[in-house]
Amino acid sequence: MFIIDSHIHLYLNDFKKDRELLIEKAKRKNIKQFLLPNIDLKTIDDLILLCKQYPKTCYPMIGLHPCSVKKNYSLVLSQLMKKIKLSNFIAIGEIGIDLYWDKTFIEEQKAAFKIQLDWAKKWKLPIVIHCRNSFNEIYEILKEEADEDLKGVFHCFGGTLEQAKKIIELNFYLGIGGVLTFKNSGLEEVIKHIPIENIIIETDAPYLAPSPYRGKRNLPEYLIIIAQKLCDIKGISMNMLTHQLYKNTKSLFFK
Repeated sequence: MFIIDSHIHLYLNDFKKDRELLIEKAKRKNIKQFLLPNIDLKTIDDLILLCKQYPKTCYPMIGLHPCSVKKNYSLVLSQLMKKIKLSNFIAIGEIGIDLYWDKTFIEEQKAAFKIQLDWAKKWKLPIVIHCRNSFNEIYEILKEEADEDLKGVFHCFGGTLEQAKKIIELNFYLGIGGVLTFKNSGLEEVIKHIPIENIIIETDAPYLAPSPYRGKRNLPEYLIIIAQKLCDIKGISMNMLTHQLYKNTKSLFFK
């Protein structure tokens, strides 16, 4: 079984000069597939192009990142939706609500999130949720919108055990990344109580590099650091972990 990076922005200019080399280095570490969440209208074409260049390696998602939601969100979403036929998208993402930097467009973020939940239901696709300082707002909406077709992952989970249990009850996965390796994140204690059947892993590269590379450009190969940390916490072999993570990720995105 190989490892799938469930959330990575390989199409960004941060990887322009050495993208091919980094993909090959990751593959040598048994990381062979990359799932690409979109950010906005400016990124979607580069994302689609990269997935066409690496059709069995890179897989596209479509969505509007909450930090890109402004007053004109409705127009942007309508333009994004026109792209839906340009590729075989595996998910709607990344979408959600981010109240960390700015709460100016909170109502627009909620509205954009609900519209994209409708997309997910219409096309029967999973969703990839960006949740920052907004768990209660997102959870409230998901509870209202929940049905048998709505499933997905809370990307870059860093919350409490109570929040983790609520996410799992909604039939969502926890996306675990570099934060797990941060000394004071508290996430290790949470993950001790979470079955690996409810977890998928990610880099979010070029962002959120794990320790000891925190603050530097995150690389695809660093997914192994996150996987090894999970093995240490759970007291299981890499082979056992890899097998379950592969099963989880395939079940969510490739049914």
